Amino acid sequence: MKIDDFKQRLQAGILIADGAMGSLLHETVGAQRCFEELNLIDPEAIARVHRSYIEAGAQIIETNTFGANRLKLAPLGLSDQVARINSAGVKIARDVRDTSGREVLVVGSIGPLGVARHMRPLSAEEVREAFREQAAALEERGVDLFILETFSDVDELAGAIEAIRSFSVLPIVAEMTFSEEASTLSGSRPAEVVARLAELDIQALGANCTVGPQLLLPILEGFSNSGRPIVAMPNAGFPRRVGDRIVYPKSSPEYFAQFAIEAVALGVRILGGCCGTTPEHVRALADATRHLGPARAAAASATRVEAVIAPHREARREPESVLWRKIQKKNFVVSVEIDPPRGAVLERTFEQVKRIMESGHVDAIDINSGSMARVGMDALQLAGALGAEGIETIPHLTTRDQNLIGLQATLLGAWAVGGVRNVLAITGDPPSLGDHPESSGVYEIDSIGLVDVLARLNRGTDWAGKALGGATNFTIGAALNPVADDLKYEIERYHAKVDAGVHFLMTQPVFDPAHWSSFEKRIGGKCAVPVMLGIWPLVSFKQAVRLNNEVPGIVIPSGVLAELEAAGAGAREVGFRIARRMLDWARTELAGAYLIAPFKRYEDVLEIFG
Repeated sequence: MKIDDFKQRLQAGILIADGAMGSLLHETVGAQRCFEELNLIDPEAIARVHRSYIEAGAQIIETNTFGANRLKLAPLGLSDQVARINSAGVKIARDVRDTSGREVLVVGSIGPLGVARHMRPLSAEEVREAFREQAAALEERGVDLFILETFSDVDELAGAIEAIRSFSVLPIVAEMTFSEEASTLSGSRPAEVVARLAELDIQALGANCTVGPQLLLPILEGFSNSGRPIVAMPNAGFPRRVGDRIVYPKSSPEYFAQFAIEAVALGVRILGGCCGTTPEHVRALADATRHLGPARAAAASATRVEAVIAPHREARREPESVLWRKIQKKNFVVSVEIDPPRGAVLERTFEQVKRIMESGHVDAIDINSGSMARVGMDALQLAGALGAEGIETIPHLTTRDQNLIGLQATLLGAWAVGGVRNVLAITGDPPSLGDHPESSGVYEIDSIGLVDVLARLNRGTDWAGKALGGATNFTIGAALNPVADDLKYEIERYHAKVDAGVHFLMTQPVFDPAHWSSFEKRIGGKCAVPVMLGIWPLVSFKQAVRLNNEVPGIVIPSGVLAELEAAGAGAREVGFRIARRMLDWARTELAGAYLIAPFKRYEDVLEIFG
């Protein structure tokens, strides 16, 4: 379809799109590992959905390809099936359209790249290529236009638009998804989305998913000055879980009919439904707008839609932890790293930590979280217990064990109940390394995403942009490896962590100041945030060789290895002397250091202080 032809159709009247695909398939064929895969293994199930929407009055049907990009398909082993799945999705929709005897547009559905995008930083070209690959497969098989839907990051949406426009002149409809507070996951309001996409070649702009009809109306008003036709596809309402099913409320057709009248009055020209909607909802939209042109719609609307509330920006606050106050005062801070107990007994841990803190040399205790994917007491809860004794802690938190909802709930509890004020965000070792290799890692986000989660909680919002009842004020830390094998990748992640809002960084163990100096040269100068140097006193030549060869991320210089080998039985003394040398150097160059005790004999690290 030509863009001008599509514009004329929008000017002539309201276009009715279909409703949900995934939730309807869940009801009819049950849970699937990937609904897009049904294009290949059960095409008739998809065809039945398309037919039901056309019979209900839909003039637009979307291909079953929302998540059919390489990043979403890769975890399922389907990354090489992008073209096949998208092509099959178009064929099914076209065949149903061609046998319906009705004039229906087949729209290529493209969704965001998903949480896999947050597992590692992607270049703008990688993002565009993933979208370009999917869109090219859809166009090659014969879609009439594209719909980019359920995007929560306006920059990602812009990248998708640019990818399509690099080869296609088909019309594009673009939709963002917003929370109840009318903001996206990335914090954008409708007016900001309009401004960001103003110069891009799209033919309609609006919102879909997340909220139901009435909550969508004030969001739609924010698009009224976009100069483009508006598209609206609300959910049926808020879902709930019943057994292994996600159930949406049975919004009445009359409810959707009233929404249609109010939405058209705001400038909506494409109306459809998202999660939980059915052919009955689409029939209600079609019936309500059948004889409703733009002018009559404005007169028919008796309900005044409330204006979109102006965004409330939380002022950025300095973290309030004792650790951060010391760093800001340029006091050199020292932490000792411990592992949580493997069982439920805390006495030994408390005794060791007490002796460490009584030395007067240590400011905080940092606590590993599931190191080597082994079961141990939760680091945040142990931090809360130590904090109750007046001990400053830096608990590690991994993204391996909880999804986004669980991570946020845990952090809110750690702040409000446990009194935790510092958190080190890490991705975490995979379960395959530990005692439970059969278990699955969650990894919805990585450490960069977790820094972003913490920064959002500090601003009083959750990951979805929804306002919380009060804000946290965590000091946010993250890991850094200045001797990584792929240093370019490590530097990209360093910049991403700084951009996400990290306050300080803790390095992998470093055994030579030259390694840090080399890293600073690679990043073009001093680190943008305070750094705590990792210091590990080696106790033998054999240990050093093992660490250097078997532990990822650790590089022990040949000179250090030679010193330890030459020392023979005195290697432990040499190892501590090297550690002492690194500590003295760090005092002149960095914000602090954290000490790793040999063989978990935590008090032994105090020997570093002489």
